[in-house]
Amino acid sequence: MVKIAPADGELEIVIHSEVIKQFGEQILRVVEETLQAMAVHQGLIIVEDKGALDCVIRARLQSAVLRAADAQQITWEALQ
Repeated sequence: MVKIAPADGELEIVIHSEVIKQFGEQILRVVEETLQAMAVHQGLIIVEDKGALDCVIRARLQSAVLRAADAQQITWEALQ
């Protein structure tokens, strides 16, 4: 699950995962790369992970960002 909340001028990423010791760095890398590709530079991003694959984390994060931004139009190239 991914939750997003506004934050003034900063980007904070919080990851709660049952597999943080084994895959914490990879999860953080996927989150950071996805946010960078979507031009997200501020906000509180909370990721609740139970061992999801990278593609699932990416898709959930993209969906949460688009919903939080109330996106009416999607630029698919930015999501690849």
